[in-house]
Amino acid sequence: MNDAILLSSGRHDEVCMSGAILLYSRPQGDPLYATVHGVTHNGKRAVIGAGRPVDRQALFEALDSLAERCALKGQFLPETVLAIDQTAVTWWCPPAMRRVFFDCAELGNVSAVVPHPGLVFQARNTGFYVFALDGTTRPTPQTALYEPPYFNTWDRGSICIGTARVPDRVDVASIAGWESGFFESAFTHPNAGGKRVKHPRGEFAFWKEMLAGQFGEQFPLQCLVPMKQTLDDLIARGPGA
Repeated sequence: MNDAILLSSGRHDEVCMSGAILLYSRPQGDPLYATVHGVTHNGKRAVIGAGRPVDRQALFEALDSLAERCALKGQFLPETVLAIDQTAVTWWCPPAMRRVFFDCAELGNVSAVVPHPGLVFQARNTGFYVFALDGTTRPTPQTALYEPPYFNTWDRGSICIGTARVPDRVDVASIAGWESGFFESAFTHPNAGGKRVKHPRGEFAFWKEMLAGQFGEQFPLQCLVPMKQTLDDLIARGPGA
């Protein structure tokens, strides 16, 4: 095995292979057995030594140790950040007037500055999500989430990214890029799934009134559709909770 796998640790030193875990399984099956091996170095070559069976506790300890070493670096967290872990960043946008863009046959190619409710965004390694809030203050774990009243969204808050330009990273520094990707791309169609907004004549009529400025500078909270999910559910278990 070539020991060219020298990894940068983010400091001035380097790390190299010191051990290996080998998994054994039947063809096209899940792993049934594992062994752990020490690694020695012979010049530029790494040599995997004899193995010993891995017990459950030893495997957990190894993974915990690795997780600690891969922990997020210390960084300043803006007030809008609600949670951060290895796979997701969750943040809050207070209610505000923001520009929206539409490009669809029913509404035309049109843009306007309209009121938005408070929003919770979550960028994950597996997708991008948005949820609405019925309050004006920073949400707490018990805060109820509402359907996003927007086109281009699926059930459980999932955003159809389409041609929107979003960051290829999930971290605090990329939050502005994720928001821009959402607000600066055109809404083209309501996606299939549950109801996103309460309006007697549907979502096209709702957004026609929004674009015409009929709600002033306050988003009509009575039009929000509740979800059976809280912010704590989202942070602890993800959008599918």
